Amino acid sequence: MPRPGNKRYHHGDLRAALIETAAELIAERGLRGFSLAEASRRLGVAVSAPYAHFEDRDDLLAAVAVRAFELIHAALVPPMDEFSEPADRLAAMARAYVRFAAGNRPMFEVLYVSGLDKSRHPEIEAAERPLNEAFEGCVRALADGDDDLAVEMAVAFEATARGHAMLMLDGEAAPDRSAVDVAAERAARATRALVESRSLLAIPSSRGVQK
Repeated sequence: MPRPGNKRYHHGDLRAALIETAAELIAERGLRGFSLAEASRRLGVAVSAPYAHFEDRDDLLAAVAVRAFELIHAALVPPMDEFSEPADRLAAMARAYVRFAAGNRPMFEVLYVSGLDKSRHPEIEAAERPLNEAFEGCVRALADGDDDLAVEMAVAFEATARGHAMLMLDGEAAPDRSAVDVAAERAARATRALVESRSLLAIPSSRGVQK
């Protein structure tokens, strides 16, 4: 039962309340400062209560990751849908990705820093799939049927967007609006540069290559 005076938790919605509270705690204390016990205390429920919904700490983090993928999908896909050309869509995606990282750092870290085992949590992969499909559709269109090139392009595009995001977040102080704008535009320009030079990403044929 919630403690007297607790107004955040409503009976029957403990799972959703735990996900929300976990996200708040991660925002305040980082991933290492989050625990099931602390989430329970903040909600005013017994420390054993979360185990009715989550097996352990990682299980709750996986639920937060699902929510994070819903948020990042909502942040990235609408900007992409303003364009029809694959190169423009990928540039818009890279720009929005960096902006999401800046404005939603705790969720970004849950997705890319927490080290969650996706094989143990297939719900994460399911939540990620719509975003991957939007991304991969652009990559395949630019690869002109070359599956190997599509793989190399996907790795390069993802590394570019994530690299700009991580460089922006590097340091203790939160980046200001100007820094975010610069990082987002750099990521978009770098993505366009990769599109223009994508033939260089192709893996050379083994035929005629000396070993």
